[in-house]
Amino acid sequence: MDASETRKLEEAVVRVRSRIREIEERGEAVGEQDTKAILIDPILSALGWRLDELDEVRREYRRKPQDNPVDYALFVLRKPRLFIEAKALGTSLHQRKCARQVLGYASVVGVGWCVVTDGDEYRLYNSHAAVDVEDKLFRGVRLSDQTQMDYAVETLSLLNKETLGENLLETLWKSQFVDRRVKAALEDVFLGDDPGLVRLLRKRLAELTPAEIRESLRRANLRVEFPQVTRSVGAQPSGASPRSEHKEKGSPPQSSRSPVMLGVTPADLIAAGLVNPPLQVERFYKGVQLEATVEQDGRVRFEQSTYDSLSMAGGMARKSVIGAPEGRDYPQTNGWTFWQYRDVETGTLHLIDELRQRYLRQRG
Repeated sequence: MDASETRKLEEAVVRVRSRIREIEERGEAVGEQDTKAILIDPILSALGWRLDELDEVRREYRRKPQDNPVDYALFVLRKPRLFIEAKALGTSLHQRKCARQVLGYASVVGVGWCVVTDGDEYRLYNSHAAVDVEDKLFRGVRLSDQTQMDYAVETLSLLNKETLGENLLETLWKSQFVDRRVKAALEDVFLGDDPGLVRLLRKRLAELTPAEIRESLRRANLRVEFPQVTRSVGAQPSGASPRSEHKEKGSPPQSSRSPVMLGVTPADLIAAGLVNPPLQVERFYKGVQLEATVEQDGRVRFEQSTYDSLSMAGGMARKSVIGAPEGRDYPQTNGWTFWQYRDVETGTLHLIDELRQRYLRQRG
């Protein structure tokens, strides 16, 4: 997108944000059709999509008459490239069911990218990724959050017609997907008392016992940093939170890479006032609702046992569903991105990692 197109998109985001604020101030309920008309259509138009051209945009799209319709299908060279599932303003989009149906249909008909939106929050998914629904999420942004303005424009611009035709999304996804997997693996190694790491350090530090090494690793504040993934794939702007995130001061959208400090514990969040124990955390995993509790001392109770970390509790929770892999007591799990907590004011679910990222930002 050139400068004039970017300005047009910025103006559309500002107008939509103003409408959302007015709706909230009046306390009105806005249905799905009105959400499309006053919040989603203006954004698509600003992105250059001609809403009155069937070669570009089709509403209630079905490949076959018996299929369930998709709210929007965006076409490039007469082939559908992006599906958009619209929900009424205020719908909690973190529920699996919001994305599961459209992602399944997109995968069947060969459409690689899907957006689920309530006109305020936009969640962009890679339908072809061979991972669980939550891990298909590429980016998420909320237009009503003024701190995310740059990130919102940069994310929405990826839905521009020219961009979709360039396969840039696939390039960005690959960079982010690899970085995210490596980061999660490193976190599991350092936070999960990985015996392989302890053995490796023991070879270099023969004077220390395995127990001393493990205790030292728990005290360590280590950083894993990746360059922010942006439209210009080699660029390395400053980091922020999963996205440099969107400058997103609230919780990083899943793509840019802000420095992530390892060694943070639930007890740290409690001491910082970010968690008021007991905190209930949960996860709907492979059809099973799992629940645990972060207790006053920062330990995590799952079923009848208490664990030192979210990761271990998450691993044991997954074990209760899928069993343990060969050679391990439980599946290796990043508890920060596995467990979710429910916001007491909005009732929506958020990754507990969002609280950790907030803690890291407070520490500078």
